[in-house]
Amino acid sequence: MTGIIITCALTGSIHTPSMSAHLPVTGEEIARQGIEAAQAGASILHLHARDPVTGRPSAALEHFNGFVPALARDTDAVLNLSTGGSAVMSLDERLAAPLAIAPEMASLNMGTMNFALYPMLGRDRNWQHDWEKPFLENTDDLVFRNTPRDIARILTGLGQERGARFEFECYDLSHLYMLRHFADRGLIRPPYFIQFVFGVLGGMGPDPENLTHMIRIADKLFAGDYLFSVLAAGRFQMPLVTMAAAMGGHVRVGLEDSLTIARGQLAQSNAEQVEKIRAIVERLGRVVMTPDEVRGTLGLKGAEGINA
Repeated sequence: MTGIIITCALTGSIHTPSMSAHLPVTGEEIARQGIEAAQAGASILHLHARDPVTGRPSAALEHFNGFVPALARDTDAVLNLSTGGSAVMSLDERLAAPLAIAPEMASLNMGTMNFALYPMLGRDRNWQHDWEKPFLENTDDLVFRNTPRDIARILTGLGQERGARFEFECYDLSHLYMLRHFADRGLIRPPYFIQFVFGVLGGMGPDPENLTHMIRIADKLFAGDYLFSVLAAGRFQMPLVTMAAAMGGHVRVGLEDSLTIARGQLAQSNAEQVEKIRAIVERLGRVVMTPDEVRGTLGLKGAEGINA
């Protein structure tokens, strides 16, 4: 229980630039904040890309290449590329950069789901870009597609053919059973790094009872063959990840998941959130794992195996 993995998700595809001036958008900003987060204690950096001009989520290899080489050169963190991209992208778009870069880790959403972001329209804003408000409004009719065929394609192309290991993102109980299905098919091997995701409308709510139930079912399905981590959206971030740390799990923070550092107070950087959760988990008696310790624990191929 002692060692703990801190993942930092730097920018994501949910928040828009008008929500916080501190959200990294350009390759230079993402690289700088990633380096700072790694220095603060993040062993894994979870990576999305954005168009540096519009701030819109992007799956273009050229935009990933705006920061991946710098992060590979200037940190020893495990680089974890998203295969989710944005829920409005096709699977081909979402996979273009990960297939080219062949990272040590990649995220993988374990099921198709509603992905409703429109509640974030609840306050007035001065929108910087004309795409932001319509993007959020239209999520009342958005389905984030992750079919069994899609999942198998990712597991084969990135996992079996390129040696990536996965952060299995489970937004609901059914996603654990889908993960068990692919383990039974022999497409993945333990240890399974499972990311429980709370607070996205369309997935499970950020209730402590949901976390304890997810752990109970994961124990039933995977016995000692898994590690769990927790992320929670918005104001639920720190309470839920602290609970996870106290229960022996691992944690994810970052501006992808929450823009704040305290109630009503924007975080100035990703590193600020990493520093806060590191102080919390160390007070709980947990020891933050180094990137190389994470590589050994998860059986990663090593940084030398990526195309950066």
